[in-house]
Amino acid sequence: MKQLINSIKMATFEKERTAVLRLEMDYELATLFEALELKDEEEVKSTKKKLEKIRQELLKLNAF
Repeated sequence: MKQLINSIKMATFEKERTAVLRLEMDYELATLFEALELKDEEEVKSTKKKLEKIRQELLKLNAF
């Protein structure tokens, strides 16, 4: 019974975390777009690093 409850909790956590990561990804993509328009290379690099971290976490959660 404990395993079932833990599985349900984990599934719920993964769904919530995936939703949060997708929102963060949308925000960072908007930031990247703005940085590209402004030709702000430092911001572009920073945003790409953040997007890569988000991508890695989404892959771990099998959200893609």
